[in-house]
Amino acid sequence: MDKPLLNDPDTFPAEDILADVLKSCYPVYETFMDKVTGEPLELSPVWRYYKDGGAWLCKVIFKKKTVFWLSVWDGSFKTTFYFTERSGAGIAELDVDQKLKDSFSSSALIGKLKPLTISFDNMEQINDALIIAEYKKSFK
Repeated sequence: MDKPLLNDPDTFPAEDILADVLKSCYPVYETFMDKVTGEPLELSPVWRYYKDGGAWLCKVIFKKKTVFWLSVWDGSFKTTFYFTERSGAGIAELDVDQKLKDSFSSSALIGKLKPLTISFDNMEQINDALIIAEYKKSFK
């Protein structure tokens, strides 16, 4: 099974490190992060090294609520949103790629949560992720 990169607990994933690891996907990451941290979402990224997974992950939050997790892979990055049965019910109604909806509906529960993961390698995926982030942020 693939593992995310950024495995050195002593090397914080600063912009230069991310640019080096993400390579041609770095502009996609930069644009995405500019959009999620700017208006109207105003989310906050928090990088932390997780010993259990052996990698740095970025928890993207609104106030105290986790909106999604971001992990860095070889030449790409992934965001994973977690939904309860109730909060995930509206995913099918969102104006996002049908493949994402299908992937979400067929994904297995992890405890009481169902993941929706987007693997980024181009700019077209940003809009879908922003729609899902807005939806997740709006849930109480």
